[in-house]
Amino acid sequence: MKIGLYFGTYNPIHVGHLIIANHMAEFADLDQVWMVVTPHNPLKKKATLLDDHQRLEMVFLATEDYPKIKPSDIEFKLPQPNYTVNTLVHLQEKYPNNEFSLIMGEDNLKTLHKWKNYEVILDHYEIYVYPRISEEPENIELKSHPKVHIIDAPVVEISSTFIRNNIKKGKNIQPLLPPKVWEYIDHNNFYKK
Repeated sequence: MKIGLYFGTYNPIHVGHLIIANHMAEFADLDQVWMVVTPHNPLKKKATLLDDHQRLEMVFLATEDYPKIKPSDIEFKLPQPNYTVNTLVHLQEKYPNNEFSLIMGEDNLKTLHKWKNYEVILDHYEIYVYPRISEEPENIELKSHPKVHIIDAPVVEISSTFIRNNIKKGKNIQPLLPPKVWEYIDHNNFYKK
């Protein structure tokens, strides 16, 4: 099975994340997309970051009606701080019959050369890239790499930061969230302080 890994803090997961994950599952040559919830780095203080399991629960609620999209807590069990290359090795050992690839935005592709062991990632894994709005046309060197696939996905500019800030201000941001995620956030009074 060919699985695309879509990493994020998902604080909270929003419709933009779902649009991209679904587009990759339906229109790229992937069988499934795993939304990998990245754990809170214990060395960093992040007052606005919800607990790992609360964020995983929101991803579960958002994806339960999408059979090709699965939540993943695989990084919760790995030593912190963790690097993507370690997660990939761990997954390959745990699921030897699956073929894993990465899903990332164009902005991440631009800085991929700064990642730990990025050459190893490029040698062994396909990378599916979705477009982001940028001020000037990007000349990203890695765009032409044979393992990099630019997917003509919808450009979605919704940020979790925008959502958190506006919940705090009492704005109605309900259309930006999957209904079950909105109910979960509202019920638990998340992001209001």
